[in-house]
Amino acid sequence: MNLWAILKIAIRALTRNKMRSALTMLGIIIGVGAVIAMVSIGQGAQSMIQTQISSMGSNMLFVQPGNVRTGGASQGLGAAATLTEDDVIAIEREVPTVSAASPSMRASAQLVFGNQNWSVQLQGTNEKFPRIRNWSVVNGEFFTNADVRSAARVIVLGKTVVDKLFGASTDPVGETIRVRNMPFRVIGVLEAKGSTLGQDQDDTAIIPFTTVQKKMQARGGTSIGQAMISAVSPDATTLVQKQVGELLRQRHRIAEGEPDDFTVRNLADVAAAGVQLTTIMTLLLGSIAGISLIVGGIGIMNIMLVSVTERTREIGIRMAVGARPNYIRLQFLAESVVLSLAGGALGMLGGGLAAAGIAWYLNWPSLVSGLAVAIAFGFSTAIGVFFGYYPAHKAAALDPIEALRYE
Repeated sequence: MNLWAILKIAIRALTRNKMRSALTMLGIIIGVGAVIAMVSIGQGAQSMIQTQISSMGSNMLFVQPGNVRTGGASQGLGAAATLTEDDVIAIEREVPTVSAASPSMRASAQLVFGNQNWSVQLQGTNEKFPRIRNWSVVNGEFFTNADVRSAARVIVLGKTVVDKLFGASTDPVGETIRVRNMPFRVIGVLEAKGSTLGQDQDDTAIIPFTTVQKKMQARGGTSIGQAMISAVSPDATTLVQKQVGELLRQRHRIAEGEPDDFTVRNLADVAAAGVQLTTIMTLLLGSIAGISLIVGGIGIMNIMLVSVTERTREIGIRMAVGARPNYIRLQFLAESVVLSLAGGALGMLGGGLAAAGIAWYLNWPSLVSGLAVAIAFGFSTAIGVFFGYYPAHKAAALDPIEALRYE
């Protein structure tokens, strides 16, 4: 008999016990659906991490000053005053793979406008901040190099700060707010970026770093909190990290064998670590979901063994009228594969819907991978063949005379 005839007989045999066939397929449906949903959510997490890291800046690196000890106690990374504006200028001039660089300083402050106030972490930078952070001004303008040189009292606000102080529909450009009881003129509003790694990027205010140095630090001074650097391309970040390290060691006269008094951090490394973590979690979840596929396969084997027992006389009659063992084997194997393929198809649909539902509920991206679908579907087919072969072989090995005598 041809393949189409075998498939028709297999479908007819399975539809005789619709409930039993449906329950048998349920294990495959859950297994395939779980694999697709877990892999899709995991790949969505990878995409979200990469997107959020990219939103923090264009090919960014950070240079932080080193540690300092007071009374034998470590004050932590960034406590030493080993970075200056001259270091940042040298990095931008002497490292050819650097696109732009800016000092960066932070200071907490209470912003007041009228009867509204809002506590915010101020960022002190230079005029290259929008280019480095890939963050445009949607209303007004960013401060200039002249504002930086003169330590001007000008400020650019994030969207969250604007909403808290002025309201969502108010244009704050040109208004004067008080920052630590000093008047600052609002000259621009940054584009809304949303949250990154659980932190609201729009809850910020940007002022010239010289203003932080001269008007908000108790002792003034020329040291900076850290440096922000943008590489010319994503592929150049590792080279920039190396070249900046070598340049700063020369400038700080650090002898060979002595530890650095600074740290260069590459956001690409952070992104890679995040992707590696989500990859491990995706493989773990996918493996756990894959166990249900094995359980579904065992269910198919169990039902097919029951079917062989129930249809022993039918098998004997077919053999008596000329059916060969290979045909009997192929017939039961076809039933097993039909069960697994039908369950795999429904599982793919259910997995896609589950991934979309989870992504919608958690506001999380979901990427249904064609490779994951192909692997899950192929695995379900292989399970049908693997777990269906033994019952099929057992049916083909029956003695026709004994099968005809079976009650």
